[in-house]
Amino acid sequence: MSKSEQKLADVTGKFTQVLRDGRKLSDTNWTNGRIVLSNKRLVIASNDGKQTIPLSEILSIKGRYDVNQTVAKVSDYISINSGADVHLISMAEVNEFELQIQKALLDGEIVLLKHPAVKGGVVQDTDWSKARVKIDTGVANFAVENGSFVQIEVDDVGTVTSEERTVLSQERPVIEAEHTDDGSSVQTYISGGSQNCAVMKSVLDRGAEKNASQIDLSGKEEEVLMAIYSGVSPFEVPEFLDINTDEVEEIYERLIELDVLEEVRVRREVALKPRGRNIASEAMNSK
Repeated sequence: MSKSEQKLADVTGKFTQVLRDGRKLSDTNWTNGRIVLSNKRLVIASNDGKQTIPLSEILSIKGRYDVNQTVAKVSDYISINSGADVHLISMAEVNEFELQIQKALLDGEIVLLKHPAVKGGVVQDTDWSKARVKIDTGVANFAVENGSFVQIEVDDVGTVTSEERTVLSQERPVIEAEHTDDGSSVQTYISGGSQNCAVMKSVLDRGAEKNASQIDLSGKEEEVLMAIYSGVSPFEVPEFLDINTDEVEEIYERLIELDVLEEVRVRREVALKPRGRNIASEAMNSK
């Protein structure tokens, strides 16, 4: 190991390869061994030898890749995609190891950021800015060159898409990530090198996959969601959509149960008591 190479993790676990040179391997079995991560490479070693995966070749770190029952029986593992090859790695603290790989690949990298690119469904007049990446547990942080700070919580990501676009006169990959910022739905655009974007997308995809919208909703429920998405206050939704308040409250309850909405605070409904009516009447008469 050279002086410029630093060991980040050295653990025991098990691993297997499920894709080699673009071909799926059918006789996949787990092998026990040693897994070493440095700032330059990932090494998996067993009694049968070792394989080295340069970090520069890793395109994504994802979740399950069940190719057969042998693989499916293991509950916690991650899949490492390095182009035409895919390796599966399992260990006791697999989530922590995944974070270490993400940090090794992305921490300190410079990307282009447009935030917010879209807010409440409305395209914003926002310029691209350089930003430095830092990955923490469940969070992608961006320190923008103008001194601002953008944070995307992975579990808060609704959708993630990626496509090639012209950015600052060059064709680059662009990630569009939908999340919330100060209670409003926004889209943040991220662009940069192909590996940075591919790995960043795999980080944000974890939240998008968890929050996939495979739920059957009624027309009114969808209208309520669209109203809140566009920036209408939840308290103003009944009037905005001309729906009875009690019915909207029932919709909120169902959407909270479905993990589509979260309850931020409960508004009290109050009525004047006799003393209150007297005080209010006297106050109005004295004006």
